[in-house]
This record gives sequence, C-alpha cells and structure tokens, in this order.
Amino acid sequence: MSVTKPQIHPSFSYETQEEVLDIPHSAKPLLIGIPKETAFQENRVGLIPDAVGVLVANGHRVLVESGAGKGSRYTDKDYADAGAEIAFEKAAVYQCPILIKTAPPVESDLPFLQMHQTIISPLHLSAIKQEVLVQLMAKKITALSIENIKDENQNYPILRSMSEIVGSAVMLIAGQYLSNFNQGKGVLLGGISGVPPTKVVVIGADVTGEFAVRNALALGASVKVFDNNVSRLQRLQNNLGQRVWTSVIEPNILAKQLKTCEVAVGALRSEIGRAPIVVTEEMVMNMRPGSIIIDVAVDRGGCFETTELTNHENPIVIKHDVIHYGVPNIPSGFARTASQAISNVLMHLMVEIGDQGGLEEIIWHHVHLREGIYLYKGALTDFYISQKCNLKYTDLNLLIASRA
Repeated sequence: MSVTKPQIHPSFSYETQEEVLDIPHSAKPLLIGIPKETAFQENRVGLIPDAVGVLVANGHRVLVESGAGKGSRYTDKDYADAGAEIAFEKAAVYQCPILIKTAPPVESDLPFLQMHQTIISPLHLSAIKQEVLVQLMAKKITALSIENIKDENQNYPILRSMSEIVGSAVMLIAGQYLSNFNQGKGVLLGGISGVPPTKVVVIGADVTGEFAVRNALALGASVKVFDNNVSRLQRLQNNLGQRVWTSVIEPNILAKQLKTCEVAVGALRSEIGRAPIVVTEEMVMNMRPGSIIIDVAVDRGGCFETTELTNHENPIVIKHDVIHYGVPNIPSGFARTASQAISNVLMHLMVEIGDQGGLEEIIWHHVHLREGIYLYKGALTDFYISQKCNLKYTDLNLLIASRA
C-alpha cells in the first residue's frame, strides 16, 4: 500500500500568529487590618506608623486595633496621626480582607476570620496545629508566611533581618545564663587577661550564625563554626575578613568540640521543612555541667535532639546538667527593632499588591513570592506541612496556572 506524501500548494500563504499579551490589572485600594496580638509574649507589630502613613498616602485604608503597637512602644495616637483608623473591637479589624499579624493564626482567631481572607503572618512549623489548618482551609483562606517571602534577588529579607537580630542577641543571652545566678557555670563570656577565653561552638554558618560569631569574637571568645555546606563556611570567612576555625559537620569532631565548650549555638536550618538534628542526646550528656545550648532553629524543630520549645517567661530547661534555651521568638524581646524591620518589607509589598490589583495578580507575575504561600484559597500548598499534619497537598503552580 503506497503512502501519499503531503503536498504544499504554491497558493498557500503563512502568517505569524498574533502574540497574546498578559495585560496587568489596574490598581485598587486595599483595606488592611492590624489586630492586637494575643499570642503569649508577642510584642511586635506588622506595620509601624511611618509605614501606615505611606500606605494611606497611596490611597489604601489601614484599620489598627487599639493597643496593637503597645508592645513596640507605638501608641494609638501615633497610628491615628499617620492616617490609620483605630478600632476598639477585634471583630471590626477581622472584617478586613487583608490581615497583617506578627504571630501565626491561633484558635482564638478562628471565630473572627472571614471567608476568602488573606493572612500575612509568621509560620512556626514546630507549633503548627492540624485543627487550626483545617479550619483555615474550610474558610478558603490564603496565607503568606513572612519568613518565607522572597525578593527579586532570591533572598529572604524578613528572615534575614530577624536572623540578624537573633544572632546579635544570642551572645547577650549566653552571657546572662553563664552567670552563677542563672544556674550557669560562672564564667564570663569572652574571658579576661590571663584567663583562657570562653569556648563557643556555632552550628550553622548562615546569617544567624555569622552574627553570633561576630559578637562572640568581639567579646573575646574562642569560636569554632560547623556547617554542612562548605560554600557557607567560605562566605563566612570572607564576610568576617579574618580566619576562624571551621569544619564540616562530622559527628566525631563535633562531639569532641561540644565536650569542651561553654556555649553551643544551633543555627542550622534547611531551605524547606524541619531543621536537621545534628547533635544527639549522647553528645549533650558529655557536655560540661553548667554550659548552655541556645537552639535558635527551635521554630523549625531544632537541631539538638534535647531541645524543648520554651518562652520568654520560662526560657530554659535543664537536661543532663546543661542549660537549654529554646525560645522561638527571640526578636519579640527586641520588638521595636524587629517591627521596623518587618514593616520595611511589608510596606513595599502592600504598595505592590495594590498597584497590581491584588495578591493573586502579584504572585502570577512575581514567581519568587510563591514560596511564601502555604495556603491558597483553602488549598494547602506546603508539602512539609501536609506531611506533618497528614493533610492533602496541592501544587501552588498548578493552582495559579489553572486560573480563569
């Protein structure tokens, strides 16, 4: 059987197909609510008065619950002078389509939340509860975690700012708990002339680790840094401008250094999901009595096996005669500085959202922002959370691509 080949007639003509352009939506005013946080010891606020003034000048409305800025030493008058509307009832603030919080949604928030609302807040993976997520999903909530917001340069600006605060605070905390009056070993962090310097081990060479190392060196401590990424160790050396003792995370070497140190800082994080556990309980048992562990990765589960979640009121637990500090929201202890840093990023994001016609539009055009979305119109889009809470996972990119 012969096959007839297709023929092209000379009268055929070909034209290029018209290009279909993605026309952006027009700008629209936003109504943003800032509730007063009820979470234990949360003192930060998502937008400071100066940022509110910028948003109001751009045509947006900001509704602030009375007392929302108190923990950061901002008064209702400061917000009113900036153009915010002050609400004396929580329910009024929760009517806003967009909520900006500095603590994750909790059970007490659920009765006030509206259908199809957008929540911009932190996401504490170690404390997340399945029942809260289920109710957020039922209300078709879209949730953006501020620590996972990416900028155009693929950096995490809020996470970096909070990491800088934590890294700077770590050595202040360590110095406090090494004192005899806080059940510590009774050594001065850094040491003095004629006395060997305090030994500090920092696990993790990212931003938090770098700032912890900077402060420890400035106090005169002997510092040793571990990380599972050689590039991060190289970058740390370059940023410090001096040589420091560094090593990849090899269990025997790490255990040996922990055995003789006074301060151990856990600042190792994974890009997604839980922080890796690199220090076992056996390693902790061999540490010196009165030494201190500060696990700043506790909000992602911690990288010490013996870490427990604590708070600013009861910040420590003692295991195997070693002090464990496991407060997840260290920046809340420096609330005004932290609020200014958060507000710098969220103010710009809110202006962009308004200019581009809403959050859905901005994540369509700015792919880097998608990593921060963990709920999208009620669908859970974070794989790690879905595994932890045994809930259905949906790929965010598919949801966005399927929009009408």
